[in-house]
Amino acid sequence: MIHFILDSSLGEERIALLDEQAAHLQRWLRQVAAYYGFRIGELTYILCSDKKELAVNREFLGHDYYTDVITFDYTTPTCVNGDIFISWETVQSNAREVGVSAERELVRILAHGLLHLTGQADKTPETKAEMTRKEEHALALLESKQE
Repeated sequence: MIHFILDSSLGEERIALLDEQAAHLQRWLRQVAAYYGFRIGELTYILCSDKKELAVNREFLGHDYYTDVITFDYTTPTCVNGDIFISWETVQSNAREVGVSAERELVRILAHGLLHLTGQADKTPETKAEMTRKEEHALALLESKQE
């Protein structure tokens, strides 16, 4: 089961993409996981504020900096399970920086978190380049489903 949760730190904000296309995104995420040999068990995306993301980063990882995504991995050898915290404010800021819509950047981050759960790292230049390639492949899968 895939869940999209808007944390209370976002107040009353709604994210149209998640309201209108949740079922489509869930099918796509299952397809991405299957491409890497996984099925999805329990996967929860929690969209929150920068402040909440920083608090999670400090409390659970001991990091004192802002980030767009934090992934908690409970995956078994064939089944993706995890909690993925996404800062909606940072997603919006990153989207402006690279000149894409916030929804496009959010979809990339949804894939990014899932890819972490399939074992993809991004700490070195080589693994970061591989992560980017896999994100682009995932986005191409989503776009092919929309045509």
